[in-house]
Amino acid sequence: MEVKEAMNSGVISINPNTQPLEAFEKMYKEGVRRLFVMDDQGIPIGVISYLDLVGVLGTIRPNIKDSNNLAIGDIMSEDVITISAEDKIEDAANLMLRADVSGLLVLENEKPVGVITKTDICRLVAAEILVPG
Repeated sequence: MEVKEAMNSGVISINPNTQPLEAFEKMYKEGVRRLFVMDDQGIPIGVISYLDLVGVLGTIRPNIKDSNNLAIGDIMSEDVITISAEDKIEDAANLMLRADVSGLLVLENEKPVGVITKTDICRLVAAEILVPG
């Protein structure tokens, strides 16, 4: 099976100037645990996870006004790990394990088209085990 058959279509993204609380609210609204940070041309330049934001917001919570001086570009991981939509699911799983990440940005013709996560892969494995094909 190819990644494109199991990925979540569309990419939920933010720009690097977004404030942490706004990013956290977007994650909550969209029901995701990571946001990809895109530059003005739509090129991925980073990723921010739910846990990253919880850590940052937890440390500035006593003085939430401090978050106005902090942008996602200051705290994001610049290591965006990608995979091709045509790659195999097994390749995605191995890449996530080797890179110790829970999700990959899926590219098609070098453009972001979706996301595949460990949860997506677990669902596939469970479906195969519970309902053999």
